[in-house]
Amino acid sequence: MPEPKDARLVIAKQASRLLQDGNSVNLGIGIPTLIPNFLPKGVSITLHTENGMLGYGPYPYEGEADPDLINAGKETVTELPGCSYFGSHDSFAIVRGGHLDATVLGAMEVSAGGDLANWMIPGKKVKGMGGAMDMVAGAKKVIIAMEHATKDGKPKILPKCTLPLTGKGVVTTIVTELATFDVTKDGLVMSALHPDETVESVKKVTGAPFKVAEKLTPYQR
Repeated sequence: MPEPKDARLVIAKQASRLLQDGNSVNLGIGIPTLIPNFLPKGVSITLHTENGMLGYGPYPYEGEADPDLINAGKETVTELPGCSYFGSHDSFAIVRGGHLDATVLGAMEVSAGGDLANWMIPGKKVKGMGGAMDMVAGAKKVIIAMEHATKDGKPKILPKCTLPLTGKGVVTTIVTELATFDVTKDGLVMSALHPDETVESVKKVTGAPFKVAEKLTPYQR
């Protein structure tokens, strides 16, 4: 299993391989924000943020941040040539109109049927559900980029979610530091595997059953 400090980078690198040149993509906070650093050569995507930017760029260099240029996670970003700005009402019209090719989000739990729980834990204070419920309903693909287990080693891929749902049957693909799973009508199918892992080692830390694709794609180191 990859060391914890490297897990986030492994996930971001593998998730970046699922995006295609020309895609319009919304990135959730956390691991998904690392994806632009690992896009394959020749792949360029247009980044969307629900607070009103399309075509934003990477994090700024130290001392060059513009506090007015932020993403939905309130992190400073940069603008690329052609970047456009608009109100959140137009931003969510893009989402709800089905104009995003993909959204990449983190998660606390994902079910074998593609249900997603990523917005709250009962009993803990939250600022609000944010835009995730719109993202999973409007994007053409929903890619989950998350660590395979919780900090105390409990599976995050389960037969059924135990936490409040963000969306039901919305997840397309799950990417962890160990393996990648496609959500199909017949259940989970492992489509890619980290070279340091085996199918059996992944089964031991996965809470839901899964099938294995005839040809497994290896993660790139």
